Amino acid sequence: MKLKIHEIFYSLQGESSRVGLPTVFVRLTGCPMRCVYCDTAYAFSGGSNMEVEDIITKVAEYATPYVTVTGGEPLAQKDCHVLLKALCDQGYSVSLETGGAIDIAPVDPRVSVILDVKTPDSGELKNNLWGNLAHLKKADEVKFVLCSRADYEWAKDFLAKEQLTAKCSVLFSPVYSQLAPADLADWVLADKLPVRMQLQLHKILWGEVPGK
Repeated sequence: MKLKIHEIFYSLQGESSRVGLPTVFVRLTGCPMRCVYCDTAYAFSGGSNMEVEDIITKVAEYATPYVTVTGGEPLAQKDCHVLLKALCDQGYSVSLETGGAIDIAPVDPRVSVILDVKTPDSGELKNNLWGNLAHLKKADEVKFVLCSRADYEWAKDFLAKEQLTAKCSVLFSPVYSQLAPADLADWVLADKLPVRMQLQLHKILWGEVPGK
């Protein structure tokens, strides 16, 4: 069973409730979406085919219990589910970063899903698969990447409409170098939203460096 892998690397988790944890990242090649703020466009193509067993062997070299499967869009490769199950079977604490356009129902229930909900300013609102919201578990997280005050207001209304915070944790993240983090913090505090505001730790530490 082979997957097209763009890179496997070891770094600190930069986002989600796992922020700061030493983590192995398995980045799959390819993505069907083109968000205006995408910071991993280099993973749309390239990479090499790897057997699942070889991926597991490479992950084991880093001796950490935390693994994040990401992209691109990892679920665009249907055999990603085989990899996720294999990692869980090995005892890893596995998270999956997915853009929200592909069905998460088949994802192994042991995996923590980090699900993007695309906002209007992302340019990909139309590709949200709304049925994914019904498959969220308490251990999952929903992420809104916000480009503007208009995006923030849209996300705030969406939270209330879908009662998302009753289903799982919700993350609000400002687009790097576009939306001022302090502005987003002020809005969240003013509206008393029960969300986790996050910054991308890896970019604070290393800037926009691939493989970090």
